[in-house]
Amino acid sequence: MRVRLLRFAIVLFATLAPATGLAADVKTLAAAVDSHYNHLHSLQAEFAEIYRGSGMDRTESGTLWLKKPGKMRWEYRSPRDKLFVSDGRDAWFYVPDNRQARKTAAKKLEDVRSPLAFLLGKTRLEKELQGLSLAPDVEPLQPGNVVLRGVPQALADRVSETLLEITPDHQIVRIVIQEVDGAMTEYRFADMREDVKIGDGRFEFKPPPGTETVEGGIEP
Repeated sequence: MRVRLLRFAIVLFATLAPATGLAADVKTLAAAVDSHYNHLHSLQAEFAEIYRGSGMDRTESGTLWLKKPGKMRWEYRSPRDKLFVSDGRDAWFYVPDNRQARKTAAKKLEDVRSPLAFLLGKTRLEKELQGLSLAPDVEPLQPGNVVLRGVPQALADRVSETLLEITPDHQIVRIVIQEVDGAMTEYRFADMREDVKIGDGRFEFKPPPGTETVEGGIEP
């Protein structure tokens, strides 16, 4: 199974109508999003992950937790349980049905979700995304939202375009990653709760008894 790109992550969002109250200037808008997330210490959200490519069409969902600095937990519930978690040092991918857990150093991750671990406190949209601009040809999920597009500098040879949808409150509600090979990964976020209390234990993982541990090659 291929490693899905998610390392920049992910910072990891229509023409802007005056009624939305958002500035049409991309620099101003990007700075507002940066400021919003750089002041947060934690974030909890429900997510849907949509993947199309290599003959697959898959939708999964669950709950995401982020905590400064560099901690994240993706808890998938549908269509089956699985876990992607990092304490900022080590990252684990675990599927209970497989009785196998894969582990790698967080700094070596090449997974599309990994950039989101550093979303809080380090957001710099203009720096991370080349050619950041409005995407008036892309319809937002909700009226009043704004869609931006750009190419992640670190993955320009592998990602052809990233779309980011933001709300009038400067929250990221959708990230679409278009790869050069035609594959597409989309993340949609809902029920976001900011600066909630999240214990560090939520980002720790210990393989259950009888689970095989494999070093490297985390592949969702």
